Amino acid sequence: MNDPNTDVQLPVTSAEIERLLPHRYPFLLVDRVVEFEKDRRVLAYKNVSYNEPFFSGHFPGHQVMPGVLIVEALAQAGGLLTQLSRDPGAGEGQIFYLVKVDNARFTRMVVPGDRLELDVELKRRIRNMAQYCGIARVDGEQAACAEILCAAASQG
Repeated sequence: MNDPNTDVQLPVTSAEIERLLPHRYPFLLVDRVVEFEKDRRVLAYKNVSYNEPFFSGHFPGHQVMPGVLIVEALAQAGGLLTQLSRDPGAGEGQIFYLVKVDNARFTRMVVPGDRLELDVELKRRIRNMAQYCGIARVDGEQAACAEILCAAASQG
């Protein structure tokens, strides 16, 4: 399905996500983008599998996705929002880094078998920085939320 306001073809699949983000397994935490509004909002998801490498140590016998990785998944979804909103060729050679997290809250455990929905809204852009507000949900129930600030830097 095409978004009428952009040239983005939905859903954005893992191959396209790998083209847009520098992250790779086991640290790529977004599997698909299913909704996108240019310069405004993205809805992505992460399928949480029993085979995730972090589950072997967090916690044996009672697997829970670490909260910091949920925040990282929200930041990666924000990065996808920024990348998908760019004009073709704009921002070549730049990579975004997570520089600040505010008001993070964790309200539900995320466990193997869950589909983590990553709903991220762009709050503002200032020069080379973007501020996002993200909510992670499982089955419509909030699992975590955070305000995230990312800054672009040239690769080199």
